[in-house]
Amino acid sequence: MARIMIVDDNEDIRTLLTKRLQAAGHEIESAESGEHALAYAPTFQPQLVITDLRMANMDGMTLFEKLKFNQPTLPIIIITAHGTISHAVEATKQGAFSYLTKPFDSAELLADIDSALATSGSPQQNEGNELSFGHEIVTQNRAVLETLKQTELVARSDASILIQSESGTGKELLAKAIHQASDRKDFPFIALNCGSVPAELLESELFGHRKGAFTGATHEHEGLIQAAEGGTLFLDEIGDMPLQFQVKLLRVLQEKEVRPVGSTQSRSVNVRVVSATHRDLKQSIVDKQFREDLYYRLNVVQLELPPLRERRDDIPLLAQHFIEQLTPKHRARKHFSTDAMGILASASWPGNIRQLRNVVEQTLVLSHTEIIPASLVKRALKEDFGDIRSFMEAREYFEREYLTEILRITSGNVTQAAHMAKRNRTEFYRLLRRHHLEPHLFRQRISLG
Repeated sequence: MARIMIVDDNEDIRTLLTKRLQAAGHEIESAESGEHALAYAPTFQPQLVITDLRMANMDGMTLFEKLKFNQPTLPIIIITAHGTISHAVEATKQGAFSYLTKPFDSAELLADIDSALATSGSPQQNEGNELSFGHEIVTQNRAVLETLKQTELVARSDASILIQSESGTGKELLAKAIHQASDRKDFPFIALNCGSVPAELLESELFGHRKGAFTGATHEHEGLIQAAEGGTLFLDEIGDMPLQFQVKLLRVLQEKEVRPVGSTQSRSVNVRVVSATHRDLKQSIVDKQFREDLYYRLNVVQLELPPLRERRDDIPLLAQHFIEQLTPKHRARKHFSTDAMGILASASWPGNIRQLRNVVEQTLVLSHTEIIPASLVKRALKEDFGDIRSFMEAREYFEREYLTEILRITSGNVTQAAHMAKRNRTEFYRLLRRHHLEPHLFRQRISLG
């Protein structure tokens, strides 16, 4: 018995193939589109995929390329009509196991399946990310996978790491991945959102306090830094940390000692600090809102997660992941219609992955059928962020999209890009920093093809 995924936008073909292959003893998962196939693949882990070549939205060749990127040894059989045989032949040249023309013979199909499974050997695993950490990060996006590979390299050191990304992109998950990939993985991972703690309580929360140190201190309190001893301390939204407290944190990082509030004695600490922010800290330094010396102490290595609008290939995967995460085990699994998935894939997602999860949760609650319709997705998106952006949000969105496009056109050449935008280089660099755009990444993307 093997796990086989059937991908075809024709329900009759899916039903026919499912019955034939189940009768032969195989476990079948069917998908009505390439988007759904990509969403189901990580959990189903197919040993073989049979896909139609001609499908709406994502065709069989595009699906083939995406599946092969994540699982290079996964055998794929292409189903094609006589008019597209040349395309199927081209697919086999690029690595497809074989192709079958419609109408196909059952014996021929089963023979091809046996040969494909024999060639592939043992059951396939997801080879797009064979890392032994970061399993909570659901992705097939090349930029994110590259960040995970960088994470594995830098995690082995004790260097402080700054994660610079927009809100809702998964910065804490990446911080946990750093911890899991480090030699500190058997020790605590402690997280604190610096913007959620009042300034007057931040010192006690991080450093701890002695009994009687201040009104209400009725017992001794161990701070989060000491609680993370031997492990990792994650300081989220470090850009929101009060300026007057930053010098105290800098002293702890420099001296590797912490003094609880009300104590006269310092205690040595062994903690690796990972911090994150959605703010432009360089601009905050210019605005006298962030200390430059603390910035360089925290930013020994910088990592970045792209916003969801730049990793649209992950949207079907993430949507299905959230469905499985939010659906009780005793209930049937729902999925989005092709139109609904198209809306999800094309939305702007200013709230990134956090907003996507919220939209999925809303549609699950409101849907009374197995297939979630496009109307519910539209409704959830409208309720989540409204129909119209504010003027400032619209301008920020346009600026970033404009800068992204012009960098793509010039392959990351800032001189050319500034000239096209009719701006001087200094001003253009300032715009890039404000939108967290790195020109070299556009050169890299071009080279990757």
